Amino acid sequence: MNEIEKAAARVSRKERRGLKGRMQNFLMFLPNMVVLLGRMLKDVRVPTAEKALFLAAIVYVISPLDFIPDVFPFIGQVDDVYVVALTLLRLINRTDASIVREHWSGGGDIASLADSIAAIAPKLLPRRVTRILTSRVELAPAGKVLRGITNRDEAVVIEIPQRENELDVDTASKLAH
Repeated sequence: MNEIEKAAARVSRKERRGLKGRMQNFLMFLPNMVVLLGRMLKDVRVPTAEKALFLAAIVYVISPLDFIPDVFPFIGQVDDVYVVALTLLRLINRTDASIVREHWSGGGDIASLADSIAAIAPKLLPRRVTRILTSRVELAPAGKVLRGITNRDEAVVIEIPQRENELDVDTASKLAH
């Protein structure tokens, strides 16, 4: 990546302050978003795989062991709300936004709220954390998975490489930028 691309990828301090202010407002919705995920777990219209992701997102938010621990003010909660937003956007892309909206008790439109969070959070989080949270992964071949269970040197999941500064957005999404 040349210097011009690096400079374009950086977020100015003024823009970062504005994004930080918006994200602080979004963080107020985090408790409502966790309640929403809990309600979605009970809905029979939600696929089982999505329910498993919701449960994982709830555990991630509640758990003190994160990529960025919650003891760090603000940034510790940004990764939590980002994981929840990505989980909701995945469901919206795979089903219908009306299912999510039906269970939402907070203010505003949850689909646009999740979309805004997913657009802003990567600019505030460290690049390494953003890469981890947005990476595409696939299961290793069956033999490697079995060896990985007994031998910790074998990878169980393999990251599918992406170009630097490229976030993967589902182009079928109505919310994609």
